[in-house]
Amino acid sequence: MPPALSLYDWLLFLHVFAAFALVAALIVFWIVGIAARNVDRPVESLRYFRVAQPANVLVVIGTLGTLIFGIWLAIERDAYQVWDGWILAALVLWAVASETGRRGGLPYMEAKKLAERLASEGRADEPSPELHAKLKDRNGMMLNALSSLAVLLLLLDMIYKPGA
Repeated sequence: MPPALSLYDWLLFLHVFAAFALVAALIVFWIVGIAARNVDRPVESLRYFRVAQPANVLVVIGTLGTLIFGIWLAIERDAYQVWDGWILAALVLWAVASETGRRGGLPYMEAKKLAERLASEGRADEPSPELHAKLKDRNGMMLNALSSLAVLLLLLDMIYKPGA
């Protein structure tokens, strides 16, 4: 009979699972965001938003799961303290990634609302310069890039635990 998994093993599994969910969501967002940059018709953009919908769930699971299980891991393991430098750096990077990701997603949420409104008005197949501009929003793309960079640095911090 294999040995039972400890609480620490379960927490580590859930923490890593949440990190995978977060990275998977970011990859989907990048693919959809790049693919939709040249879209100007609501019907086309709504297809991309449907593809991205599961990633919205994954980003919540990943964001909350990494934080909750990461702090729980630090409390559970005597070798770590929540105030260790690499854990504090992870918390700061988590906050930066979360907020820049949230702000970077706002133009896309506005674009989705606009596309839904235009479709409900019977203009789903008509080009919309306003929709096209929202889908090409540079600020949103830059914020998403910063969020992705913060997640990458966070992963490196978690893997190498500098100073631990």
